[in-house]
Amino acid sequence: MKKIILLLLLVSASAVAQKQLDYSKHVISLDSTLETLYGVISGDKGEARDWDKFRYLFHKDAKLIPTGLSENSAYNATYLTPEGYIESAGKWLVENGFHEVEIHRNTNTFGNITQVFSTYESYRSKSDTEPFMRGINSIQLLHDGKRWWIINIYWQQETQENPIPESYLPKN
Repeated sequence: MKKIILLLLLVSASAVAQKQLDYSKHVISLDSTLETLYGVISGDKGEARDWDKFRYLFHKDAKLIPTGLSENSAYNATYLTPEGYIESAGKWLVENGFHEVEIHRNTNTFGNITQVFSTYESYRSKSDTEPFMRGINSIQLLHDGKRWWIINIYWQQETQENPIPESYLPKN
């Protein structure tokens, strides 16, 4: 009986390790990491997200930091872990449909750290032709010699009072 339990534990641990290995191709390059980030949160209404893949992108101490106007009209930041983001936004993403599409990127790298200003447009469905929201994600990443890790995502939505500057939009 002990041998059967031990075998089941080894098979289970192997399956978990294999699942993580399956995500490794998504963090090989900066491009694959950012494509996976946008892809994993995107989906039509009712479409489940792969939250294990989402978690795999982030360093253990990573933060997601949305900004916005508070009730007293002051800008503030909210600090979330990846798990906190899933808890606060996951249900809304599935119930409403949400596709975030990168339309422009400014990248700065020094050694193993990279800062990306990634301009995005948001849609409710793949078939939508006009975004309901735009903004900029400030994404900090680390390459540890083997893979890319998202350290932080700090973002702000565009408003009428604060439009996205031309330098962060695609050149026509």
